[in-house]
Amino acid sequence: MAKVMEGIKVLEVAQFTFVPAAGAVLADWGADVIKIEHPVRGDTQRGFLNMGGVQLDPQRHTLFEHPNRGKRSVGIDFTTAEGQDVLHELAKQCDVFLTNYLPQHRQKYKFDIEHIRAVNPDIIYARGSAWGDKGPEREKGGFDGTAFWSRSGIADCMTPEELEGPLSQGIQAFGDSIGGMFIAGGISAALFHRLRTGEAKELDVSLLSTATWAAGANMAQALETGIVTRNSMPRSGGSSRNPFMGNFRTSDGRTINLCIVSPTGLIEDTFHHVGRPEAAADPRFKDVLSLIEHADAASEILVQAFGEKSFDYWREQLRGMKGQWAPILTLIELAEEEQIKANDHILEVDAADGSDKPLKLSRSPVEWDHEPITATRSPQPSEHTELVLMEMGVEWDRIEQWKAAGAIA
Repeated sequence: MAKVMEGIKVLEVAQFTFVPAAGAVLADWGADVIKIEHPVRGDTQRGFLNMGGVQLDPQRHTLFEHPNRGKRSVGIDFTTAEGQDVLHELAKQCDVFLTNYLPQHRQKYKFDIEHIRAVNPDIIYARGSAWGDKGPEREKGGFDGTAFWSRSGIADCMTPEELEGPLSQGIQAFGDSIGGMFIAGGISAALFHRLRTGEAKELDVSLLSTATWAAGANMAQALETGIVTRNSMPRSGGSSRNPFMGNFRTSDGRTINLCIVSPTGLIEDTFHHVGRPEAAADPRFKDVLSLIEHADAASEILVQAFGEKSFDYWREQLRGMKGQWAPILTLIELAEEEQIKANDHILEVDAADGSDKPLKLSRSPVEWDHEPITATRSPQPSEHTELVLMEMGVEWDRIEQWKAAGAIA
C-alpha cells in the first residue's frame, strides 16, 4: 500500500467525528496520528452507545472506529500544568496539530496556536469548528446536525414543500465525514507549501463552510435568481421537463433511477431498453423538444413499463442502455456490490473484542496506485502513552513523574 504521508506526525486533540475523521484519512495515507484522550474517560464519543436507534457494542464501536482507525492513543489530562507540559513535549516533534476544541478551551488549557507555535514554530495548525474561527459565533459549539444540515439550508432544500416540517438528517456524521476529508486535503496542501517555502500555515474548516461548498451549485443559483429549489415528494415518474429524469417503481416495490440529463440521441435506445420500442416511433417523441413538450405522456409510458417487471429484471435489462441509470440500494446491499469490492471501498480491521469477526469500515475516498488501503483498529484509551513518549525521547523517570501527578495514563 502506498503511504504518501509516511513520516508525517499528527498530534490530534479532538473529539467526536468531524476533526478526528481528518486524522483517520491521514492515518489511511500513512501518517502517524497520535490521538490525545482524557486519561480516565477517553474521547467523549466512546460513551455513545446508541446511533440512529441502534445499540452499539463498546468493544465493536462502529461510530468510534470510523473516524479513529489507524491511530495511537495517548492519555493526557491537559487541564493540569503537567499535562500541558506533556502536550507541548509531543508538539515539539510533530508536523501537524489538529483540534476541534473551542477557542476558550484552547486558551484555558494552553494549546491555542500561540502556545503550540511557541514550542514548534514549524508546525501546521489545523482547526475544525462548527461555525468558523471568525465572527460573533466563533466560541459557539455545534454538530453536523445543526451546522451542516439544519442552518446551512441543506435540510430546507432536501425537504419537499408538502411536508409539514424539515427532514431530519438521516445519515449520522454525514457532514462530519465530508468535512474531515476537506481538513485532510487542507493539511496536505499546507505540508506541500511548507516543503516549498518553509512557511507553516494555520488552516480552518467549519461544518458550515463544508455545507456551503457541498450545496454550492444550488447556492449560486439561488443567489443569482432569488429562487431556492427544493426536493419534490417521491413518486414514480419522470420530470415534467425531462421524462428521462426520475425514479420509477418496479413490480416488487423497489426503485430504478433514470438520470439521462440530455436525451439527445438516446430516445430510441431508452424506449427500446424499457420494452417500448414503438414509443420511439411516436411523433410526440421524435426529438428532444417534442419529448419535453409531451413529457407527461412519455413519463406514463415509462411508469407502466417499469411497473410490469421486477427490480432484479431491470438491473439486468438496463445494463446495456446508453443513458445513465442506477438502482436505489440500501447500505447493506451497496457493500455487496461487485463494483464496491473491485474498488476496495470497504476495508476490514480487527475488533477490540478479540473475536475473529473483523469490523467493516468505509475506506477514505482516495486510492493510490490502485492499491487497497489497509488500516488497524482504533486504539483503546491511552493504549500507546508510554510507547509514544519513549519514542519521542522522554526519559522513564519523567514519565513516572507525570504518571504520579495524574497528568498521563
